[in-house]
Amino acid sequence: MAELKYEITAQIGVLSERAGWTKELNQISWNEREPKYDIRDWSPDRSKMSKGVTLTTEELIALRDLLNGLDL
Repeated sequence: MAELKYEITAQIGVLSERAGWTKELNQISWNEREPKYDIRDWSPDRSKMSKGVTLTTEELIALRDLLNGLDL
């Protein structure tokens, strides 16, 4: 299996924390491509990560608009 290369280009914020792992919203460049917005869990030393969701700017805007429409 090919090695996955990534670089966190912007740390936007922590959404939650559980057992030392943090669910974060970051901008990440995957395999030296244009950075995208990314939501996933990270281990305390960032040596491990969970599966996550990667969004383009347009998708993040659409998600924001959907969330703004919810009656929370």
